[in-house]
Amino acid sequence: MSKRILVIEDQEDNRQILRDLLTSADFEVIEAADGETGLAAAAAHRPDLILMDIQLPGLDGYEATRRIKADAVLRVIPVIAVTSFALGGDAEKARAAGCEAYIAKPYSPRQLLAKVREYLPEATPMR
Repeated sequence: MSKRILVIEDQEDNRQILRDLLTSADFEVIEAADGETGLAAAAAHRPDLILMDIQLPGLDGYEATRRIKADAVLRVIPVIAVTSFALGGDAEKARAAGCEAYIAKPYSPRQLLAKVREYLPEATPMR
């Protein structure tokens, strides 16, 4: 059974890149274009992992992550921040909000998949 990953990213091009990468690695992808929709999708689909953009319209990725981690049911879902907002201290800020990991854009596809598999080790394909 494939693992379900929720991608919360406002840029369609970035969602497409992640969708293509993740589906080619046999993950099921759910998408949301903003923080509020992402919270609703997390509650409705209970994904195995969330890839969270930080700069989102309305509810930003920090606050969306804080709300996910404040929810007794959703808090167990690992959240990986994936953002171009990579200034000094941002990784620490993401972790303080509840993100388990932080990946700066641009990232290598191999690096991103390795980080996803680090948090979903049983999802490593048998090849």
